[in-house]
Amino acid sequence: MGYGSYRASDWDKLRSSRGINDNSSVNQIFRGNDLSEKYDPRFIEMRESCDSNDSPLSTPIILGFDVTGSMGYLAAEIAKNSLNRTITEIYDKKPVTDPHVMCAAFTGARCDGALQVTQFEADIRVVEQLLELKVGFGFNHYSYDSLVWYFAGKHTRIDCYEKRRKKGFIFCIGDEICDGANDNHISSSEIFRIYKDDSKKDYTLAELYEMAAGKYEIFHIVTGDTRAIKSWNKFMRGRVAYLNEKKIDKLSEVITAIMQVKNGMSKKEVISQWDGEAKEAVEEALKTIKVK
Repeated sequence: MGYGSYRASDWDKLRSSRGINDNSSVNQIFRGNDLSEKYDPRFIEMRESCDSNDSPLSTPIILGFDVTGSMGYLAAEIAKNSLNRTITEIYDKKPVTDPHVMCAAFTGARCDGALQVTQFEADIRVVEQLLELKVGFGFNHYSYDSLVWYFAGKHTRIDCYEKRRKKGFIFCIGDEICDGANDNHISSSEIFRIYKDDSKKDYTLAELYEMAAGKYEIFHIVTGDTRAIKSWNKFMRGRVAYLNEKKIDKLSEVITAIMQVKNGMSKKEVISQWDGEAKEAVEEALKTIKVK
């Protein structure tokens, strides 16, 4: 997938047609959606980001986020503002070419509906699909980026890597800790239950990271407390950014800034593009980003 092109005017029309405004609650936005087979990995063999006439140099970007009850504010922010603003920021500042965006909503590995994934889309369809996901359910003790990484490693086909050996991006956002040494892995039985894949082994968090890192640049954005930041920095130092929950509306700027730094811009140059709270949020987030 990944045909068409994104226009902010389409988002304005969709927002208006759905009655979404800055004061809309998560329940008003997602309207009690049920889990859908369309987004259930058990029924998905492959998600594809393909070059096309509209996107000759496609770049897949996976936005993974925690949708358990405590993270309802994040799902609401992404739906109301951040998804649209991230895509428009990418077109404006061009940190990558021809973005194809997939949304991946996760809870915990032992939950029904542990992972939901949209198609890779280059136009307003990614927002339409986001609004069909189920949010505000499940439980977790860790931020289960690992569910997204497994899917990205095993069930995505991306032209940018297969044709040009250029990696896509994965950004996962959550407030829970990372525990790479203990329980934060996926067992073979969980893999079968979540993805319907017959696996001969359990996977550690490090193995899942390496699986996805073969074709994606992976980052984690922490919205939790100091304990969460320390745990993620211990596991993937240089790939972790902090964004205060009160500044979650600056998520799009932080995502864009990280891509710019990864692709060669200096932090000073990147930070200078914004003013006020956006500048403060980007500066804070980039403190712990160290990429070659």
